[in-house]
Amino acid sequence: MKAEIIAVGTELLLGQIVNTNAQYLSQELAAIGVDVYFQTVVGDNMARLESAVTAAQSRADIILFSGGLGPTQDDLTKDAIASVLGRELHIDRLSMDKIEGFFRDRGVEMTENNRRQALTIAGATPLKNETGLAVGNALVQEGKYYVILPGPPKELKPMFEQEAKPWILQHALGGSVKAIYSKMLKFAGIGESALETKLIDLIEGQSDPTIAPYAKEGEVTIRVSTKAASEAEALVKLNAAEVQIQQRLPEHLYASEDVPLEKVIVEWMGRLGLTVGAAESCTGGLVMEMLTSIPGSATIFKGGIVCYSNEIKKKLLNVPHDYLEGENCPGAVSPEVAQVLAEQVRMIMDSDFGLSVTGVAGPGYSEFKPAGLVYIAIAERGKETEIHELRLNGNRETIRIRSAKAILYRLWRRLVENEKE
Repeated sequence: MKAEIIAVGTELLLGQIVNTNAQYLSQELAAIGVDVYFQTVVGDNMARLESAVTAAQSRADIILFSGGLGPTQDDLTKDAIASVLGRELHIDRLSMDKIEGFFRDRGVEMTENNRRQALTIAGATPLKNETGLAVGNALVQEGKYYVILPGPPKELKPMFEQEAKPWILQHALGGSVKAIYSKMLKFAGIGESALETKLIDLIEGQSDPTIAPYAKEGEVTIRVSTKAASEAEALVKLNAAEVQIQQRLPEHLYASEDVPLEKVIVEWMGRLGLTVGAAESCTGGLVMEMLTSIPGSATIFKGGIVCYSNEIKKKLLNVPHDYLEGENCPGAVSPEVAQVLAEQVRMIMDSDFGLSVTGVAGPGYSEFKPAGLVYIAIAERGKETEIHELRLNGNRETIRIRSAKAILYRLWRRLVENEKE
């Protein structure tokens, strides 16, 4: 079954409120095996509402509406649907009794426009509103299923759970449910395009499970999804797909759940009793922030130094003057300085690992070096220091985030390699 969610309200278009209802409904529909293909937002305008309903009819089996059920003249959702379907509106007596009782119990005179909240489309099943006044509706016409819900989440969620979902299961799905199950695979140290190239035959040949990549700065996520009658049945297919993907990208797949790389690192180092310190220049403490945002990081993170200026690099981290200043010096943005920073911070913190980042976040040039040129280094007790040059694209914030994720990826790789030894 294909579904479309139509959120009604000019305030959504103006950005005055966030459309959390669409997210909630999409998740709930996926759980009962209904695919949401479209989400539409439309203002409080009769003609545009009617147009949205007509468009949804051409591409969805189930159409869910949220909002526009209140007492004012711009609450037009039921009016528009009734108009398109050629049905009348009438007052639902039970809902009207509730509304009248609400005002009577509070000793407040009910204005006439509150009667609109009890409107029901002819032939529709009223959906009780346990936490508000506006009644919902559910109806079928010409093989299309319409579910009409209030806008406030505190009203929509209980109405969907208690009224709408059982109605959909009975009328649209016939009581049989194949839920959508997903597994999130997390990757680091590789971009979305490179990852897709590695998996292109699997992506192009997919049917069940489906494979969909998503990218954010410094990490890529693949969502593997399948429909199944039970979680056990789904896991058989999801795990098989994961094995295929893992075989293609063993150096980049760091988790089989939707967690950030820093969480995996903190928990892994915590189990092994390992510690880390950091020296950061262009990232300005971002690596430290990422690590310390994870509960339990106090057991693995010893401390760090933001060495933004050359003065601090020399004074606190003992970077030689000749590395930083002089006609032929390598400069602060160099592999030599990255190595000293990592080794010195490891010794100062007396940690198992020392991390360093030094580079040009931009915009423009520094030390006659371009924005995006970054050096990262990992010093480990008893081992040779590892240094990497990065050539990153993007604005200042993007370069900082990618640099921080890059050093964390290299730390994760070091942990992987150490485990193999």
